[in-house]
Amino acid sequence: MTIKEFKHVLRDPRSLFFLLAQPVMLMLLFGFALSNEVKESRVAIIDQARDEETKKLTDRLDQSEYFDVMGHYADPSVVPALFEKGAARLAIVFPPHFANDLEHLNAGQIQVLADASDPNTAAIATSYASAIFGAYQDELLGLMKLPYKINIETRMLYNPQLVSAFSFVPGVMTLILTILCTMMTSVAIVREKELGTLEVLLASPMHPMQIVVSKAVPYLVLAMIDVAVILLLAVYVLGVPIRGSLFLLMAENTLYISNTLALGLLVSTITEKQQVAMFVSLVGFMLPALLFSGFMFPIENMPWPLQWISHAVPTRWYYRIVNAIMIKGLGLASIWKETLILAVMTLGLLVLAVKKFKVRLL
Repeated sequence: MTIKEFKHVLRDPRSLFFLLAQPVMLMLLFGFALSNEVKESRVAIIDQARDEETKKLTDRLDQSEYFDVMGHYADPSVVPALFEKGAARLAIVFPPHFANDLEHLNAGQIQVLADASDPNTAAIATSYASAIFGAYQDELLGLMKLPYKINIETRMLYNPQLVSAFSFVPGVMTLILTILCTMMTSVAIVREKELGTLEVLLASPMHPMQIVVSKAVPYLVLAMIDVAVILLLAVYVLGVPIRGSLFLLMAENTLYISNTLALGLLVSTITEKQQVAMFVSLVGFMLPALLFSGFMFPIENMPWPLQWISHAVPTRWYYRIVNAIMIKGLGLASIWKETLILAVMTLGLLVLAVKKFKVRLL
């Protein structure tokens, strides 16, 4: 049965393309397109002082990879028109006598105006500008003798450069494996029903457990190939390290793939048409994988009923495992609870798929 399923997959070029080529495309697409970094933000400079200090700050903004100074203006009233056209994302307003205020009053005012029609982007771009101004202020404070000075040192552990790929790669792995494994196995038994070959399987001396498992083995092998390709792309193309044990990571991947395959087989046993099985696996499982994994949206910010529902979604536990091994470099002692939950879910889904497998056509 396993050899038969292997031959069926190898004879179908569309299935091979879907299984092997699409993960590469999705990984590259998500890896480069999904990013919480905001770069090349167009900035309008409203410089009413036109002194040496404002020129220095403007140059620092323009030299940063996060900003692109698109123009200099003297009147702040142009800002709404620039935002309405989408010509600028930020506007920096320097008041008159900015350098004189710094020199004699030891204080200078800078106004940062942001287009908050996209609030997340506006907040990130504003924080970048504030960091540049803060660094310049620290340099000025270093030239002054103040009676008190508080130094704040901030360190970002595990991802000091705040590279977005570090958080997206585990999430994309979760999404790809969920969609591929569930969708491909969801049609495995349904296909036999539609082709009329299920009668031969039922007449064979094989136990339903053997039939169900043999359907999953080829997709398990192909999914492990996908995992290897995804990890190679993550390390050598996206620059995401594997700080933990590679053996443990592959073992956890095998466990999660088995979980998604069992889920797909369960769908295959309770549906009668391939189109229905693929629709259920794609629409029914992709949204929970996105919503309840913690990849796109923090689970802690959800209402408590949704937080309870997320405990029953395998992607939540797998995403934690991959993030802990790849990014934090943790071992089994730190993820044993998530591993146990996934193992129990996998066993339960497999048993349920076997129970739902009809040994009679009528």
